[in-house]
Amino acid sequence: MIRKIIHVDMDAFFASVEQMDNPALRGKAVAVGGNRERGVVAAASYEARKFGVFSAMPSKIAAAKCKDLIFVKPRFERYKELSHQIREIFYSHTDLVEPLSLDEAYLDVTQNKQGIETATEIALDIKETIKREIGLTASAGISINKFLAKIASDYRKPDGIFIIKPHQVEKFIEALQVKKFFGVGKVTAEKMHKMGIFHGKDLKRYSLPEMLSYFGKQGKYYYEICRGIDNRAVNPNRIRKSVGAENTFSESVFTKSEIIEKMLLIVSTCWKRYDQTNAKAHTISIKVKFDDFTQITRSKTIPLAVETETVFKDIVLQLIDELTVIQKIRLLGCSLSNFEWEERKVEVEQLTLGF
Repeated sequence: MIRKIIHVDMDAFFASVEQMDNPALRGKAVAVGGNRERGVVAAASYEARKFGVFSAMPSKIAAAKCKDLIFVKPRFERYKELSHQIREIFYSHTDLVEPLSLDEAYLDVTQNKQGIETATEIALDIKETIKREIGLTASAGISINKFLAKIASDYRKPDGIFIIKPHQVEKFIEALQVKKFFGVGKVTAEKMHKMGIFHGKDLKRYSLPEMLSYFGKQGKYYYEICRGIDNRAVNPNRIRKSVGAENTFSESVFTKSEIIEKMLLIVSTCWKRYDQTNAKAHTISIKVKFDDFTQITRSKTIPLAVETETVFKDIVLQLIDELTVIQKIRLLGCSLSNFEWEERKVEVEQLTLGF
């Protein structure tokens, strides 16, 4: 089966979040984690990478490579918060989402919720939505399987997109350096180089028994991927517990009329995502973050599931009406949760495999 797989990878995620939240760091060489004397770099901004600073590098070496490097403490709760928002954007297109970490995931969009014809259009929509709603950039790779999609996402970084179409697979892999194969580490690459294997075309010269003899069980994987074979399915590893949307404003809001105006737009986005699931929610929540970064939430649970956008909107507005606003608001959000699930209806259809 030919699938349409997207691999989305956020660009320098931790460092980009710090630069987004602190304008003084924008355009600067930033390292998240460690300090000038000890520790390890967890993430580096693209400005720092120009000096050879990368994640997993000892902080002391990083500081020596870039004298103006700014070290900041990691804020994992903040990264998790944004990662959750990003995944909600993924789920608006497909429930087949396999997160690999806070900042990357596979999506199977062979069939998608919005009826978009090509995987390229979906990837572009995801990138634009992340940029518009969250303020960060992502890169995307698109191909027929997970192996190729992950490699493709690294080709146009940052803020890029790269597609490997079915008819391009063989030629692409034959020209690909084995050290860039996902799953081929430094030691294995060196072993392959000693065997005269530098590119995919060199790897294809070896039979399956030879691969198993030289590389053990992993030899089967190498034998298949150099031929473009990767039958691993995108494996969603959790049941969704909520659907939400939120927005951080470029200019904070204060008056009730401003808050309602902004929230109604967020309600519309949230409902579109909820409407594409098979869930029936009983709890509606709002989230408010003030200029001093303090945050409050308010919720209401109802006995009958939320069936219409009007009911959802009315309860959100009721929760807002009960708010006491004491300072300007930088972020508003709303969500639906406490789900019961309908049985999914499966329809057999001829797939359009546009890339």
